[in-house]
Amino acid sequence: MKLEQIIIDDKKEVEIVFSTSGFSSKEANLVLAFGERVFLEKILPYKKLKDLYPKADIIICSTSGQISNTSLVENNIVATAIDFEKTAIKVSEIDILNNLDIQELGNMIKKDFFNEDLKSIFILSEGTFVNGTELINELIKQTKEAIPIFGGLAGDEYKFEKTIVGLNGDATQGKIVAVGFYGDAIHFGFSSKGGWSDFGPEREVTLSDKNILYKIGDRFALDLYKEYLGKYAEELPASSLYFPLSMKENINAESVVRTILSIDEEKKSMTFAGNIPQGSFVRLMKGNLDKLIDASYNAALQIFSEQSTKPELALLVSCVGRKVVLGNRIEEELEVVKEVFGDNTLVCGFYSYGEISPTLKNVACELHNQTMTITTIYEEL
Repeated sequence: MKLEQIIIDDKKEVEIVFSTSGFSSKEANLVLAFGERVFLEKILPYKKLKDLYPKADIIICSTSGQISNTSLVENNIVATAIDFEKTAIKVSEIDILNNLDIQELGNMIKKDFFNEDLKSIFILSEGTFVNGTELINELIKQTKEAIPIFGGLAGDEYKFEKTIVGLNGDATQGKIVAVGFYGDAIHFGFSSKGGWSDFGPEREVTLSDKNILYKIGDRFALDLYKEYLGKYAEELPASSLYFPLSMKENINAESVVRTILSIDEEKKSMTFAGNIPQGSFVRLMKGNLDKLIDASYNAALQIFSEQSTKPELALLVSCVGRKVVLGNRIEEELEVVKEVFGDNTLVCGFYSYGEISPTLKNVACELHNQTMTITTIYEEL
């Protein structure tokens, strides 16, 4: 596997920030380009990228911040070009605006992607219309829980207006792109860590509808949440990023983090970035900046300690909520990952509206919020 990473500015000028020995731009077969939505719509980078990498399938995705090999990048595009030497890939796109039934994506995955040589699937989904939990459930169903799936939901800085994704064309609204990886040469590592601390008792969800939470125990969800937040309740909904929920679908399940997107004062409900099923169990969480950064370090260390071969590429998908909470310390969660993998591993990625990564107890994938998820890739030659 040979790699190159470039940064494209608003004048479409290109800076190469990483390139492995022998890389040829004309031989690259996959390009991942990340940029803020308004910036992508302004400069329309597809033609430039196609000129640079003529044989590649090019995926463009809007974000809440781009992760380059050296730092967090804003107001520029970070594009990573990959030349797989022994791995076959297959790419496809679905328009969720014209196919509102998420089963259409599942049918496409089953028909076009699923065979015995399939090793993993990478998903970049629009992050405005799609229900992330339903997306994940459909992918798990169609791959029979046998294929690890990773990726994330596109972002829109802090605007939450619309997100855009594109395959072999400039990014537009309502798209989901999938990439399948095939063959025995490719190897993946997966990890996802949050670093949030639980506080308060674990309580059962007694009334919910998909991603809308109405009641916890015998209390209205919003009333209980405000009670625990104290003075921070006055700053809702903005303060909710600092206090997500830990959710387990059943008492023995592994917990995942759920971010609050909005609140309804009249119905005393809260809407989340993933489903909160009735009968699940939730606890409030709070963040400590050092623990959040340590979680990113531990996510990288988990993969590094489990693999005998050093990864060539590390794809980081972190949450826009972490970016808000960490503030001017955001670079630190990227620096500790780089510290673990070293200079010979190329780092790329983005800040998202939802992270997709396998968990220890679920080989396929899970929708995460407020986490740092890392996927590493290397080819065995």
